[in-house]
Amino acid sequence: METLGVELGERSYPIYIGSGLLDQLGELLPSLSGKQVLVVTNTTIAPLYLDKVMAGLQGLQASSLILPDGEQYKTLDTLDRIFTALLERRHSRTTTLVALGGGVIGDITGFAAAAYQRGVDFIQIPTTLLSQVDSSVGGKTGVNHPLGKNMIGAFHQPRVVIADTDTLNTLPERELSAGLAEVIKYGLIRDEAFLGWIEDHIKELVARDPAALTYAIRRSCEIKAEVVAADEREGGLRAILNLGHTFGHAIEAAQGYGQWLHGEAVGAGMVMALDLSARLGFVAPQAVARGREIIAAAGLPVSGPADMTVATYLEKMAVDKKNVDARIRLVLLKSVGEAMITADFDQSLLRETLHECTTQA
Repeated sequence: METLGVELGERSYPIYIGSGLLDQLGELLPSLSGKQVLVVTNTTIAPLYLDKVMAGLQGLQASSLILPDGEQYKTLDTLDRIFTALLERRHSRTTTLVALGGGVIGDITGFAAAAYQRGVDFIQIPTTLLSQVDSSVGGKTGVNHPLGKNMIGAFHQPRVVIADTDTLNTLPERELSAGLAEVIKYGLIRDEAFLGWIEDHIKELVARDPAALTYAIRRSCEIKAEVVAADEREGGLRAILNLGHTFGHAIEAAQGYGQWLHGEAVGAGMVMALDLSARLGFVAPQAVARGREIIAAAGLPVSGPADMTVATYLEKMAVDKKNVDARIRLVLLKSVGEAMITADFDQSLLRETLHECTTQA
């Protein structure tokens, strides 16, 4: 088992990464405020892992709530189902919520924990690669709105993150590729040596080699923990974790949540970010080709949907948390391994990027 830490003073917490951790759940749980626990999961994960998690919670007043599976259910209506369950079962402010699932379950359960009785504890047990390397760490929680992704939410840190790599054995190939998008992102924004390692081991990662996946998860979590510790509430530096996300969120919103997986949209979005970075003279064209090849090798799309227009992208990108004073701000690359956040770019070049990276679909 690997153990990392997210250093946030009195709100610091550990990340446990390894095989068979669900069998050790009782040993890994922190001291809970009270005996009440609600495990929130979905219809896909519940048959696979819910019994094992409930067994690890023996001695506690634990119950579960099973939600439908899919990004399209990351809504205020679904959030209300969690609140209703908590109230009907008379959970107090010392209750603990457990998020058992991927990014959608983690985000919506964390938001429920942030809001219920003005804040209760929660624990992340991520079961997808994307959630293990990214969304379970850092305390971003929330739901989607038809006009924008993750526009309603709160910062609320978990007490612990328990990433059992065995859960990746049941992950569909498409979901595995979606998670690799976030792994590649960390190399592009912060660690070119890690990007080189990904290039050298992409076949092992796609084939689910346990050693390769464990290293990729650990290094990704290390990078994210460093950034979150320096800028918990995204006042500046933390925004670099959104490379490709403004483009990707536009794709998700325009296509309908769940049609493109988040990681698939981010994969195409990172190619767009690389392309614009090259047009602005920050990176060489070879860097764009390199990024495109890695992203394609992970099984991800490298172009946006063929039916999306430049106008649609710009309309959706105008609703983004990074924007300031109605100006689109993007995460771009100064160089491979070094990201930047800027609204100071030629809009005509952005349009060229959007056109080029969509017509190639």
